[in-house]
Amino acid sequence: MAEVDESNKPLFAGLSDVSISEDIPVEGEITVPVGSQTQEDEYSTLDEPVKDTILRDLKAVGKKFVHVMYPKKSSALLRDWDLWGPLLLCVTLALMLQGGSADSKDDGGPQFAEVFVIIWFGSVIITLNSKLLGGTISFFQSLCVLGYCILPLTVAMVVCRLVLLGGSGMASFIVRFVVVIASFGWSTFASTAFLADSQPPNRKALVVYPVFLFYFVISWMILTFSPSRSGDTQP
Repeated sequence: MAEVDESNKPLFAGLSDVSISEDIPVEGEITVPVGSQTQEDEYSTLDEPVKDTILRDLKAVGKKFVHVMYPKKSSALLRDWDLWGPLLLCVTLALMLQGGSADSKDDGGPQFAEVFVIIWFGSVIITLNSKLLGGTISFFQSLCVLGYCILPLTVAMVVCRLVLLGGSGMASFIVRFVVVIASFGWSTFASTAFLADSQPPNRKALVVYPVFLFYFVISWMILTFSPSRSGDTQP
């Protein structure tokens, strides 16, 4: 009979006998964290038009170009890194270096590949050197900085091509020399301004030296460029 009586009792019949001590605080509010979901919805770009995505990326690349010309604003270039700008500069520089007299027999074929390999392989080597010396920035951040800092040299290449349209005499060489030297100095200064703070103080010289050689090789290619003439090619 006792078992039957226990089975007939309500499920929560014993809760009325439970007492709560007055020392235990039972007041409060129950909240559901919804900030993360709202943040994801706010920054989600999956539903935006392709045109808006392209315009946003182009604006970001343009802002990084401004940061290279004014290296004091270095946080945005390191924080929001991308490789679209370096790829654009590398392709532009390689295309403008095509058709030089040094490779006129081959119609400038290997020149594009040479420039492309020198820029990207050199950037990777400098980045690995920076990481091995204890650099605090990531691999792709370093590639981004080195690639965007080619902008002054790309501008110098455009100026040199325009100067060569008027002839290739001594005055033309002096103008091109001054422009290339100024662009080389600006590229080196901008890249070291971005990368210097991420290196140990006693190893900064070991990081700056490869950067110096990297931009020096590109500057030498720009300075020694001379357009091929139709009479130089042989059938």
